[in-house]
Amino acid sequence: MKEKIEKVLETIRPALRADGGDIQLISVEDGIVKVRLTGACSGCQMAQMTMTQGVEQAIKEVVPEVIKVIAV
Repeated sequence: MKEKIEKVLETIRPALRADGGDIQLISVEDGIVKVRLTGACSGCQMAQMTMTQGVEQAIKEVVPEVIKVIAV
């Protein structure tokens, strides 16, 4: 599952990097994915929307067993 999630994150990274940010996969446990937004994304007011409508949705499409994506 972790490899699939990393592949999804690779497709998201170019958009985040274009805005001066990035994303790191921290852990995957019991369907809960923990990621860290870095760079400009870490303090952005739109970070929560990016997480729910971008990152979480993209991961769940490819890895439906994921329950939730949490920014740490």
